[in-house]
Amino acid sequence: MCQVEEDYNGLERNQEKIPVPTFNRKCVKCKEGTAVLIIRVNDAFCRSCFKEYFIHKFRAMLGKNRVIFPQEKVLLAVSGGAASCSMLSQVQEGLSREAPKKLRFVPGILHIDDGGACGRSAEERQRSNALLKSIFTDTGFPYFIVSLEQVFSLPSSVLVPGTSDPDPSNPGYKQAVDQYIKEKQTLTEENVASAVAQLSLEDSPEHKLALERLFSSLKTLTAKEDMLQTLRLHLILHIARENGYSKVMMGDSCSRLAVKLLSNIALGRGAALASDTGFSDARYGDVVIVRPMRDYSSKEIAFYSRMFHVPSVFISGLDTKTHDKASIQRLTESFVTNLQSDFPSTVSTIYRTSEKLHTVMPPQSQTAEPASKCLLCLCTLDTKENKASAFHATLVSEQLSQFKRQDPSVDAPEQCCTEGQGCGSGDCCSSNRLPSHQDLKTLLCYSCSLTIKDMVATNTLPPYITTEAEKRQKRSRMKMEIREYLLEDDEEDGD
Repeated sequence: MCQVEEDYNGLERNQEKIPVPTFNRKCVKCKEGTAVLIIRVNDAFCRSCFKEYFIHKFRAMLGKNRVIFPQEKVLLAVSGGAASCSMLSQVQEGLSREAPKKLRFVPGILHIDDGGACGRSAEERQRSNALLKSIFTDTGFPYFIVSLEQVFSLPSSVLVPGTSDPDPSNPGYKQAVDQYIKEKQTLTEENVASAVAQLSLEDSPEHKLALERLFSSLKTLTAKEDMLQTLRLHLILHIARENGYSKVMMGDSCSRLAVKLLSNIALGRGAALASDTGFSDARYGDVVIVRPMRDYSSKEIAFYSRMFHVPSVFISGLDTKTHDKASIQRLTESFVTNLQSDFPSTVSTIYRTSEKLHTVMPPQSQTAEPASKCLLCLCTLDTKENKASAFHATLVSEQLSQFKRQDPSVDAPEQCCTEGQGCGSGDCCSSNRLPSHQDLKTLLCYSCSLTIKDMVATNTLPPYITTEAEKRQKRSRMKMEIREYLLEDDEEDGD
C-alpha cells in the first residue's frame, strides 16, 4: 500500500521530473512557430499547424473507412453544441473551392428541438432555434428544424429496418469515385441556394401534452435520458428516409463515446457496444449512422471552436444543473471527467478499448425479420427465452404473480365500461387493449426492457410504437398457432 509522507531514503529525488509546459515551446510539427496550445504533454502546436492537424484528422477518418460515396446525400445531425458545430464547420470547409481535396457528398442539416422533453420554455426554444437558423443559413446547406413532439405522428414503419440494394445505389468506392470524376457532377452555387429549405412543423397541443405525459410517467432520470435518445434517433431516421438521405453524421466526440461506452455497460447494452460506439452503425439497413468526430477529444474541439470562432449554441438538457448521482449517465460522465483530470490517458484508453469491439450481429441478420430485433433500439435481441436462463425464470415468475393479482370477475372488458371512460378500478379495460409491460418485455432487449419497466403506464408511448408492438405480437401468435397445428398433424399421422 502507498503511504503518505513515507521515507524512501531519498530514492524519489533521483526520479526524472516531467517537463512542465512553458510559453516558449516550439511547434512539434513545423519546429518554427511558437506553440499556442498544448493538447497533450508532448503535443504543442502553433495556430496554423493545429488547424491543419484538426482538418486532416476529420478527412482521414472519412477516407480510412470509405463509407460515404461521391454524390451521396448525407444528413448532419447538429444539436448546437461545440462538437456537432465543429463537424458542420469541417464539412463546410471541405466543400469549399479553396479546399485541396474536396468532399464529394451532398450535405443536409437536421436539428431536433427537444425542449418539450427537457422542460424549456417556449421563449427559450424560439431563441435557440433562431440562433441555429442563422448558423444553418450561412452554410448554404438545406436544413431542417423539427421538434420532438413530431414523434407522435410518425408511422410504424420507422421501427422496421429498411433494406438497401447494394448494386445500383452503393457501388464500390473506387467505382463511385471514377464515375464522379467522369461525369463531373458538382453542385453550382445556384443549385445549392435553391436547395435550401426548412421543415418547420406546427406542434398541436395534443402532441405537447402527450410528450409531457410520456416523460412524467418515467420515474428515473436514467430512463428519461434513454427514452429521449431513442425518440430522437427515431425522428432522425424518419427525416432521413423521407428526404432521401442514406447516411447520418453524428457529432459524438472521443470523450462522449468513452462516457457512452461505460454507461451503456451499466445500462445492460453490452451486446450493442460495437454499434453504439463504432464509426458506422448499419443496424437500420437503408440509413447508416457515422461518427466522424470520434477521434477528437473534448479539449481539442473546445480549442478549435475558440481559436477559429466556430459558432455554437448552448441548449440545456435533461441533466443540466443536476448532481453527479442523478442518473447512471450523469454519474459515469462525472467519474470519467474527474479521472481524466488526474490521469490524462483515461479517455484515450477507454476509447481504444471500444475500437477492439466487434458486433455480435452477423451481417445476414441485418435483413432479418423485425421480430428478431428490439422494438425500440432495433439491435439484435439479447433476451432469448432459454428455459435454463435466469431471464426466463424471471419472466415466468412475473407472469405467475400477474395471474395471481388478476381479478377473475373481470373477464369481459366490453361489459366493464364504455369506450373512452374509466372503470373506476385500478386497471381500466381500455388500457388493457394496449401492450402491457409484460407484453412489451418479450419484444425488447434487456436495456430497453429496464427503461419500460420504469414507466408508470405504457399507454403514454407514441402510437407508432404500440402499433408495431401489436403487429409483432399478432405475427408471433400466428406462428405459434401454425406450429401447434403442424405438431397436431404430425401426431395424427403417427397414430
